[in-house]
Amino acid sequence: MNNFSKRAAIGVSLLLLCSSVQPGLAQSRIKTEVVSKPETSEVNKFYMNNRAPLLKQPFMKLPVTSFKPGGWLKKALVLQREGLTGNLGEISIWLSKEDNAWLNKEGKGKYGWEELPYWLKGYANIGYMLNDPKMISDAKFWIEAVLSNQRDNGDFGPDVEKGKGKRDLWTNMPMIWCLQSYYEYSGDKRVIDFMTKYFKWQLSVPDSLFLEDYWENSRGGDNLYSVFWLYNITGDKWLLDLAAKTDRNTANWRQADNLPNWHNVNIAECFREPAQYYLLSHDVKDLNASYNNFKLIREIYGHVPGGMFGADENARKGYDDPRQATETCGFVEQMTSDQMMLRSTGDPYWADNCEDIAFNSFPAAFMPDYKALRYLTAPNMVISDSKNHHPGIDNSGPFLMMNPFSSRCCQHNHAAGWVYYAENSWMATPDRGLAAQLYAQGDVTAKVGDGKEVTLSAVTKYPFEESVELTVRTASDVSFPLYLRIPSWCRQASVKLNGKAIAVKAESGQYVKISNLWKNGDKISLTLPMQLKVRTWEKNKNSVSVNYGPLTYSLNIKENYIKKDSKETAIGDSGWQEKADPAKWPSFEIHPASDWNFGLVINTANPETSFKVQKRAWPSDDNPFTNQTAPIQIVATGRKLPDWKIDEHGLVSVLPQSPVRVNTEKVKLTLVPMGGSRLRISSFPVVN
Repeated sequence: MNNFSKRAAIGVSLLLLCSSVQPGLAQSRIKTEVVSKPETSEVNKFYMNNRAPLLKQPFMKLPVTSFKPGGWLKKALVLQREGLTGNLGEISIWLSKEDNAWLNKEGKGKYGWEELPYWLKGYANIGYMLNDPKMISDAKFWIEAVLSNQRDNGDFGPDVEKGKGKRDLWTNMPMIWCLQSYYEYSGDKRVIDFMTKYFKWQLSVPDSLFLEDYWENSRGGDNLYSVFWLYNITGDKWLLDLAAKTDRNTANWRQADNLPNWHNVNIAECFREPAQYYLLSHDVKDLNASYNNFKLIREIYGHVPGGMFGADENARKGYDDPRQATETCGFVEQMTSDQMMLRSTGDPYWADNCEDIAFNSFPAAFMPDYKALRYLTAPNMVISDSKNHHPGIDNSGPFLMMNPFSSRCCQHNHAAGWVYYAENSWMATPDRGLAAQLYAQGDVTAKVGDGKEVTLSAVTKYPFEESVELTVRTASDVSFPLYLRIPSWCRQASVKLNGKAIAVKAESGQYVKISNLWKNGDKISLTLPMQLKVRTWEKNKNSVSVNYGPLTYSLNIKENYIKKDSKETAIGDSGWQEKADPAKWPSFEIHPASDWNFGLVINTANPETSFKVQKRAWPSDDNPFTNQTAPIQIVATGRKLPDWKIDEHGLVSVLPQSPVRVNTEKVKLTLVPMGGSRLRISSFPVVN
């Protein structure tokens, strides 16, 4: 993190670390290199990269249907389909088809803002990825409504004014993303005509009336993303004028030591805007600004495990303890931003951060069956109830409750988290190859080399195991480069081809590039050795967190789930349909049924020796993100800290300064993956 600005410079130029030809493998047809990212000088005509004058991207997004997930990732998508995401249409008033502003050309209606497109961008993509006819049909209903109800001037969507003549365009931004995914899925050219007409209208709006309201002003980067997307298809030069207009009317995310606002979702979603504009400006200061934004929020509020920062609605001075939470929306938007930054900069750091959030923060925001979620989740969180915990957290109300009827933004926006992760697990490269970015079981099918279609089948339980086995499926031999990302936490990664070791020094935080004439049935074996690592958070009371590979571990707190009425425990601005049944969709409080206030006893000379890894059977239901099904546990030693208690706000008290002096008895503790712990202590005091 201290050399974060240097990473931006690394992201601009290719770093070639080593190159080797393997004479013992198939008559020297294989060549291996370690690179920081792919070169952008070649042209991959099969997938969309940037047109000039936009800078070429090192990685290119594959269509939403390219990847067919398996294992735990597919299970997560299926649980979403069968849970809240797939059934929100019968619960949320914002998805009602009565008096809905998305269903008429004038954009008038009681229900219509960000909620529908927030939900649809995840729901539709899950349908496309799982090839689910019902989900695809349901999504098509809303897509057709949007395409059919464009106004004569090109505008569309709910007609919301925020000041005289100031049309609120925020809600249109996620809906445009829905249209882009639909175009990837269907190739429906109406999307291109629709977006062209809409963006011409945007260009006609005076700057004084454009992106003026708080949300749209912060989130202009989402509009910019779609402008570039359309430009790369049509080549219409006036779209570059609209890009410049969008950038200059967006909040100033280029401040050296401040941010336009400290709202957690805005930061996670919008820190990337200068780096997006860098693709047009070519000014490295823009790229550095986004890296600086990321660093700034974490330097002040991010000395915690899980990849995020404490801003339970807004980051506040003095509120930087790991008990401070992040919205579920914030997890989704940070993961999405990481994926976009990875594609545009080529910097594998963004894949590391995406994994950190996806594995250690995001799953714990949901009930294990994905039928309810909570607004806020923190690294240290020992109660999840319907009480008001303000001012311990920024919001007033039941913001820690697992409730399917509540949270509005997160209730809908959570749908995109796992499916966007799956979509970006593989990417195309300019040299007509493929890059494995976020390792997950499943099959990716894409055009490579001279245009042949290949399938790479991955078998892995990563991040719960070290091996990734890839099998090439191709109708005929095909030459293309394959990039394998080596996570920054991994040392001494190794690669085999058809059982024979490839002599390449795989560097942490780099890519192993394998150029080969691939044959049907070729097998690539990647091993990512996992090690214990104890991280000290000096700026947060010298607390520590425990990692094994990409997973952070939390205290195994027994969780007592107490069923409640969803209507009675909902946040004040929630809305649900008249027939929504709280008995079918209950809310839950989670209370601790075991002690949680422990400090860790650690060998300060060699901290990792204080812990022992225990591997367990893989869960039969393919859902490893619960305390009961965790495939890996860690045994630790601790002492109880009697003075570390629940405070007057009903939250875990702030961390005591480590080392803590205490004479209580040593006890054996079990640590479990942070991502499966709905109640958790992930930042531990250290006992002297």
